[in-house]
Amino acid sequence: MMTSRIAELVNSMLAGEKKSLAQLISLVENDSPALSEIIEIIRPHLGKAYRIGITGPPGGGKSTLVDKLTSTIRSKGLSVGIIAVDPSSPISGGAVLGDRIRMQRHYLDSGVFIRSMASRGSYGGLSKAVQATVNLLDAFGKDVIIIETVGVGQTELSIRGIADIVVLILVPESGDDMQAMKAGLLEIADIIVVNKADHEGAETLAAELRATLGAKPGKSEPSIMTTQAINGVGIEELYEIIDKRRKNH
Repeated sequence: MMTSRIAELVNSMLAGEKKSLAQLISLVENDSPALSEIIEIIRPHLGKAYRIGITGPPGGGKSTLVDKLTSTIRSKGLSVGIIAVDPSSPISGGAVLGDRIRMQRHYLDSGVFIRSMASRGSYGGLSKAVQATVNLLDAFGKDVIIIETVGVGQTELSIRGIADIVVLILVPESGDDMQAMKAGLLEIADIIVVNKADHEGAETLAAELRATLGAKPGKSEPSIMTTQAINGVGIEELYEIIDKRRKNH
């Protein structure tokens, strides 16, 4: 693709054209040689968005929580970009789950941009295209960018290098607390959410986490809270914690 075409695409994206944004994301996903040029052009437009990483073991309700959190953020008048990082398809190399059917209601909202991306087996669970896409969404003018990761243990640790704040989602069943501790996820979390709080063991898990993390010297203790994302319970409180940290960022 010619340099003039790249500049044209970027300028169109900076002017608010979603189609150009989508085309640029496709270029970075496909490891285009124009990537460095794209980043160079958008560099002066970076640094405004607040980047939230959502991670945790599979089955914790991350996508449901992202859906509800997005609604809350939009109710505050802020625009949202969502990057949903899925395991790569062994056949196509594309994102297995596509564009998250459960978030479908946000597609009609011009203040929300959603993109599913394949992890493509990269170490850290995040392909290098994710960082570039975060930058594109920042330059596009999104106030908040949510990166929802695959949730495969220690391969999630690279989210710390991309996000301003990391939210770890755990659930009371299936020993996710021990899995997370072994993976080091507890070390990178700013907020730990025990989701499915109506399930047995949720409060016990939250108490165990407080006891464990409160005993660690030399590290600021993460916020620990419970939610029922599917019912929207605790989402406003989660937003308030995130917003407080955003304002202190």
